[in-house]
Amino acid sequence: MDARLRTSAAHVLVDDVDAPELDGAAVHHLTRVLRLRDGEPVTVTDGRGRWRSCRMRAGGLEPDGPPESAAMPAPALTVAVAPPKGDRAEWLVQKCTEIGVDRIVLLSAERSVVRWDGERAARHGERLRRVAAEAAMQCRRVWWPELVGPVAAGTVLPAAAAAEPDGRAIGPGDVTVAVGPEGGWSTAELAVAADRVTLGPHVLRVETAAVVAAALMVAARAEGCS
Repeated sequence: MDARLRTSAAHVLVDDVDAPELDGAAVHHLTRVLRLRDGEPVTVTDGRGRWRSCRMRAGGLEPDGPPESAAMPAPALTVAVAPPKGDRAEWLVQKCTEIGVDRIVLLSAERSVVRWDGERAARHGERLRRVAAEAAMQCRRVWWPELVGPVAAGTVLPAAAAAEPDGRAIGPGDVTVAVGPEGGWSTAELAVAADRVTLGPHVLRVETAAVVAAALMVAARAEGCS
């Protein structure tokens, strides 16, 4: 990561990196919550790989260098997961974003406890996207993760490795790992999964399993690129 991203006082999303402007919520956050002073460094991004160094100026931004572009991490990594109950889904999305996955797919599995559809799915999805955005700003990401779903697990598993205790270790070739609900995968779901991978010797909560899968995949990607 570029040192300017690491050391900026804040990192925010803008529509246009070439002419960065803050909306009212961003101005409030930077000036009232973070209490940034005139001249402090702020980095901005469009969430699609472009970013820029700026300086705070009277509630706005002054560019402090040319726009930069960062290549999207390759291969792109997906964690597909049947969401757990309550605010555990928020923690899951926050940590997977911080770790560096590129796509989070919410699954509806045969044994899912949480089932979102219609207006409820839209409401929860929007809330989780806000969580992902806040996490991406906090950890200075310039490529923000995509969050989609819920979708039927059976449409994802044929191209995914299902997390199961009897699976193999995660390696550089694993780009999609699917984590089942509290009740586990059904026999039919496991039958259509492309493969099985283990997340360790213990039984994990759904949100813990998703974070472990994310960490192992990102580590394997780094190893494969070294």
